[in-house]
Amino acid sequence: MNGTFDAVDRRLVLATQGGLPLVPRPYHQLAEQVGIPAEEVMARLASMLESGAIRRIGAVPNHYAIGYTANGMSVWDVPDERIDELGRQVGALAFVTHCYHRPRRLPDWPYNLFAMVHGGSRAEVMAKVAEIAAIIGSDCRALDVLFSTRILKKTGLRIGA
Repeated sequence: MNGTFDAVDRRLVLATQGGLPLVPRPYHQLAEQVGIPAEEVMARLASMLESGAIRRIGAVPNHYAIGYTANGMSVWDVPDERIDELGRQVGALAFVTHCYHRPRRLPDWPYNLFAMVHGGSRAEVMAKVAEIAAIIGSDCRALDVLFSTRILKKTGLRIGA
């Protein structure tokens, strides 16, 4: 692929934006649907990932369906000069599904590091948050945990046919 987004790439994005087919060989099924070899499907998707045209290929689980009914966004106020290092450490934890830096909105919102934690109960989430607190240590100036109160439909950007 030469780095440009062409009609075949568009067909591939349209075919995958609702998710990969849930079959043993999804790239081969996409190949049949789009009309190109499976190897080309994989190469084009890899090229789109590398160029930033798409951000990721991955599973988006329904946390409630797999037993995680407590979902807590832990928010932390840490020194700006430490956020990259702390974010890498927190984001590497197996139980953290999202970890990112966000700007503070002072005076009401002092938090700049966000880490999403899922668990079977609020107590389980809070135990995991305590593990994060142990990593952040004295760099934690404030923290809170915001628990989900309802399920929102999660979808990415969609392009039209």
